[in-house]
Amino acid sequence: MNSKRMKDLLMEKLQSPHLQFQFDPKKDTIRIENSETGKGITIDLPPVIAKWENSGEKAIEETVYYVEEAIKAMGGKHSMQGQESKIFPVIRSTSFPLKDHSGIPFIADDHTAETRIFYALDLGNTYRLIDEKFLEQQGWNPDHLREVAMFNVRGLSTNVKTDSVAGNVYHFVSTKDGYDASRILNDSWLKSMQEKMEGTMALAVPHQDVLIVADIRNETGYDVLAQMAMSFFASGLVPITALSFLYENGDLEPVFILGRNKKNNSPK
Repeated sequence: MNSKRMKDLLMEKLQSPHLQFQFDPKKDTIRIENSETGKGITIDLPPVIAKWENSGEKAIEETVYYVEEAIKAMGGKHSMQGQESKIFPVIRSTSFPLKDHSGIPFIADDHTAETRIFYALDLGNTYRLIDEKFLEQQGWNPDHLREVAMFNVRGLSTNVKTDSVAGNVYHFVSTKDGYDASRILNDSWLKSMQEKMEGTMALAVPHQDVLIVADIRNETGYDVLAQMAMSFFASGLVPITALSFLYENGDLEPVFILGRNKKNNSPK
């Protein structure tokens, strides 16, 4: 299946007189907007195609549901008053737009060279990213937003599923609550996980709905983690990064940078 065919399928499933579609064949994206509000969402088509190749019609249904809920949320009036427990940080790729389609900047903070932190108001089946205009309307300041969001992410469950491959151990957080990747910001939990490691601790946030914590005990472990991250990245509805990170004393460093530095610093 190609992007044009996937675009046609999504347009067919999302039939509505209030929706308009803009297909960008160069970027392999489709922009879906509510024609009445001008608000909408941009979908990267390759990950949807990858999911379709693995799970067929279910991938289309999940994408349609995601789009419908997101656009419905954008059309409503929301308030953060009394909703402090529903505010969370969300991890996105550094390529994710810093402004909404109207040009209003989101509240965002640097995280790593590959990831950035945004903030969201949870609406149940979806969430709204918080921009500067909305924050001002609510009478909040950015520091208070960050404080509340980081407090809330520490309260999310951190149950893991564990698998062993080639002598290495991999833990997966995948509750699909929209904030699985956000658990990478729960530093107290990460430190507790590090205490259990027999080898080197590495992390991956290939898409929004999974966080991988790896106990790398031999060189093969890095290759396995890279393959896992790439596979998840290709099939995630909201991809973040296919790169993995080494974790040490609260610091995250992309694995490829560490490898390059080792090579550059080796004796000649």
